[in-house]
Amino acid sequence: MERNLKNVLVISFGFLLLFTAYGGLQSLQSSLNSEEGLGVASLSVLYAALILSSMFLPPILIKKLGCKWTIAISMCCYIAFSLGNFYASWYTLIPTSVILGLGGAPLWSAKCTYLTIAGASYAEKAGKNAKDIINQYFGVFFLVFQSSGIWGNLISSLILSQSSTKEEISEEDLKCCGAYNCLTDTTNTTGSAKPSNSLIYTLLGVYTASGVLAVLLVIMFLDQIKSDQAETEKGKQEAPSFWSTFLATFRHLKDKRQCLLIPLTMYSGFEQGFLSGDYTKVYVTCALGIQYVGYVMICFAAVNSLCSLLFGKISQFTGRKLLFALATVTNTACIIALLLWKPHPKQLAVFFVFPALWGLSDAVWQTQTNGLYGILFEKHKEAAFANYRLWESLGFVIAFGYSTKLQAYIKLYILLSVLVLSMVTYGAVEYLEAKSSPGTPAATKKENGGPVSQETCM
Repeated sequence: MERNLKNVLVISFGFLLLFTAYGGLQSLQSSLNSEEGLGVASLSVLYAALILSSMFLPPILIKKLGCKWTIAISMCCYIAFSLGNFYASWYTLIPTSVILGLGGAPLWSAKCTYLTIAGASYAEKAGKNAKDIINQYFGVFFLVFQSSGIWGNLISSLILSQSSTKEEISEEDLKCCGAYNCLTDTTNTTGSAKPSNSLIYTLLGVYTASGVLAVLLVIMFLDQIKSDQAETEKGKQEAPSFWSTFLATFRHLKDKRQCLLIPLTMYSGFEQGFLSGDYTKVYVTCALGIQYVGYVMICFAAVNSLCSLLFGKISQFTGRKLLFALATVTNTACIIALLLWKPHPKQLAVFFVFPALWGLSDAVWQTQTNGLYGILFEKHKEAAFANYRLWESLGFVIAFGYSTKLQAYIKLYILLSVLVLSMVTYGAVEYLEAKSSPGTPAATKKENGGPVSQETCM
C-alpha cells in the first residue's frame, strides 16, 4: 500500500475509534444529563474552550511536537471527557469538558496539516493536481470518520435498549414534544427516564476503551511526516512569539473573504448543535424514548458518511456552488417541516427522514467548506483553519448556550436566518473570486507559491 494512503487510513480509523465514543456521548448529553441543563452546559463550555484553544494552541503544539504527537496527546483529552461522564456532575463534567475543548483544536488542525502535506507530497511524486489529491484524501477521511456516528450510536442504542423501564408515552406528554416544546424537565418523564447506572457504566466503559485504542493506533502505526519534521526543526530556530501566534487568527480577518465566510462557518456549528442537542431531546427522546436516540443518529451518520465520499469525488465535476445550493434547499425544507410537524410514535419513519436529509446537507457543509478554506487561503492555511475552528465552535457555544432557554421553534427560526445570511455572504465570496480572476480560482492565481509547507497546516 502507498505509504501516504496508509497514513491517511491510520488517521481516519483513529478518528473513527475516538469519535465513536465522543459522538455517541454528545448525542446523549441533552437527554442523559438533563438535570439543570448539565449536559448542554458541558457542551457549551466544551466549545467555548475550543474557541480559546483555536486562538493559540494548534500552531504551538504542531511546531513543538509535530502532527503525530499532537494528534496522540489531543486524543487523550477526549478520553478524559468519557471518564468525567462516569460520575456526571458540575464538578466532573465541566472540568473535563474544558480539557476536551483545549485538545480539540490541535487535534483537528494537526489532522488537516497531515492530510494536506500527505496529499501534496503524493501529487508531486505522481505528477497530479495537488488540490484534487487533497480533496480525495479529505473525502476518504470523512467517509471513515463520519461512520463513527453509526458505531457510537449503535453501541448506545443496543446497550440502553436493555433497560427494563419501558412504558408507553401518554398523549398528554406528547403535546410537549416538537417545535413548541414545554420548557421544563418535569414534562414527559416517561420518555426521558434515565437508564440504570449499570447500563450507563457499561456504555461509558466501551466508549473509554474505544478512545484508548485510538491513541494506541496512532502511536504505533502513524508515520511522523517528513515535511512536518523538517518544519519542526526550523521552528526551533524561528519560533514565533506567543502573542504573534495568538494574534495570527485575528490578523487573518483582514482578508475580506475570511470575514464573509464567518456566517457560513458559524452555521456549521448551529446546525450540528441543533441536531445533537435539540432534535434528539425534544423530538426523539420526548416522543420515543432515549433508547431511540442512537438509532436515529445512525441514520444521520450513515447518510453523512456516504455523501461525504460522494461529494468529495463529484465536486471536481459539479463545482462547489451546485453542492452548496443542494445543501441550502435541503436544510431549508427540513427546518420548515420541523416547524410544522408534531412528532408521534406512530410516525416512526419520519423520525429517521429528518436526520437522513440533515446528513446529506451536513456532508456538503463539512467537505466543501473545509475544501473552500484550503483553496482560498492556500498560503495561510494555519490562520485560516484556526478561524474555521474558532467560528464553528462559536456556533456550537451559542446553540448549546440557549438550548435550555428557548423553545425549539425559536431555535429553528434562528437557524433559518443564519442559513440565509450564510448563503448571501458565501455568494459574495464567489462573486469576489470570479471578479478577481475570471475562469480561474483567485487563490490559485494569487497564492500559487509551490509545494505545500508546514505553514499550510491547519
